[in-house]
Amino acid sequence: MAHRPRPPASRDAGRPAIAAKGADVWSSEAADGLLGEFLADPANSTLDLATAAARCSEALGLRQSVVYLADLQQRLLVPLTLSTSQLPVDGSLAGWAYRTQSLRVEDSGAGELIAWLPLLDGAERLGVVAVHSPGLDPVTLRRARTLASLLAMMITSKRSYKDSFVRRTRTEPMRLPAEMLRAFLPPRTIGTASVVSTAVLEPAYEIGGDAFDHALTETTLHAAILDSMGHNLASGLTTAVSLATCRNARRTGADLPHLVESVDTALATWLPDQFCTGVLLQLDLAGGVLRWSNCGHPAPLLIRGQTLVPGAMERDPEPPMGLLSTLSPATRQVHSVSLEPGDRVLLYTDGATESRMRNGTEFGLERFVDYVVRASAAGELAPETLRRLIHAILDSGSTGLRDDATILMFEWRPPLS
Repeated sequence: MAHRPRPPASRDAGRPAIAAKGADVWSSEAADGLLGEFLADPANSTLDLATAAARCSEALGLRQSVVYLADLQQRLLVPLTLSTSQLPVDGSLAGWAYRTQSLRVEDSGAGELIAWLPLLDGAERLGVVAVHSPGLDPVTLRRARTLASLLAMMITSKRSYKDSFVRRTRTEPMRLPAEMLRAFLPPRTIGTASVVSTAVLEPAYEIGGDAFDHALTETTLHAAILDSMGHNLASGLTTAVSLATCRNARRTGADLPHLVESVDTALATWLPDQFCTGVLLQLDLAGGVLRWSNCGHPAPLLIRGQTLVPGAMERDPEPPMGLLSTLSPATRQVHSVSLEPGDRVLLYTDGATESRMRNGTEFGLERFVDYVVRASAAGELAPETLRRLIHAILDSGSTGLRDDATILMFEWRPPLS
C-alpha cells in the first residue's frame, strides 16, 4: 500500500526567514558579477565537483553548500565530501526534498538555516544540495535555486566519465553482466511537459538480462523493456545487442515494425542461439495514440483514473525476438490504443510479480497493480512510485529476487489547450 509520506518537522518553506543584515550578505550585483566570472573561467571545467560546488557557492554569495547524490538503489543520499555522513532517502528532511522534488528548510541548531533543494536534470532526480545560510530572503533563495540548477548540469556533464561519482553511489561491488548492461541504460527518468517516463531495475548489482530504454523526439516517446534468456554474460550481451539495434533503427527513422524486425535480424545473425522477450512502443505526444509490439512478454498494463483497465493491452502472443524466422514467417503485429490525459502505462518483467514473499506466496500481479493505483490516487510522483514499489518487492522477501525485476512506467499528461 502506497501512502504519501509525512514530512519531518521543519520550518515552513513557504515563509522563509529574513536574512540577517551584515557584511556577509552580498548585493545582487556583486553576486551576479562573481557568478559570471566563475562560469567564464575555463579553469573551472577541470575542477572536481566538490571544489566546483564550493566555488560556485562563494560566487553566489552563499555561505556553504554540500552536494548529496542518490545511491544506485535510491535508499541513501551520499555526500561528495567524505567528512559528511550519509542520509536515508526515507526518514530525513533531505530525503523528503528528494522524494517530493521540492524545497525543505530546517534549523540547523547552530544559528543558521539549511535549505534542502533537489538536484534535477530535467525530470531525473540526481540528489539534493544543502545550502547553509543565516536566513532565507527571496534573493538568497533565488541564488540557492540557481546553485542547484548549475550543480545538476555539472553532475550530468561529468558522471559518464568520472569514476568517483560511480564509486560514491555504489554500496557493493557490481558483477560483470550488470556492469555491461548499465553502461547501455539511459537515465532512470526522462520527460517533457506532456509525458514522464521512469524505470527501476533490480537486483541493482547482479542483473543479467533485463533492461529498459526510453527516448524522446519532438513528437514521440519511444520506450522498451527487454528480458533475455538466462542470467549470465551471454544474456546480458543479447540484451545489449537488442538495445543497440533498437536505437540504431530508431535513429535512422525506422517505424515500429521495421524496428522490431531489425532486432530479430540482428539476433538471428550474431547470436543465433539466444532470444529476447520484450515490448517496444511509441507514444504520439500530441494525440495520445500508443502503438506497440509485444514479443513474448507480459502484456503492458493501463491505469486510468486510479483503476486498472482489464485487458486493455492484452493481445495474441508473438514469438520472442530472435525466434521469428524459426517459429513463424509472418511479420510482427503492431497494436494501438488511444490514451486519455492522466493515463499511466506499466511495462514489467516477470521477476517483478513472481518474487516470493516471506510467507512463500508470490508478490503477484494484483498486489503490484494495487500499489501503483494507490500511489496514483495519492498524487505521488511517478519516479517516487516506482522507487517505493521496487523497494516493497525487495523488502517483502527473505531471500532476495529469484529473477531480475524491471519496471517502466510512463504518464501522459498533455498541456491543457
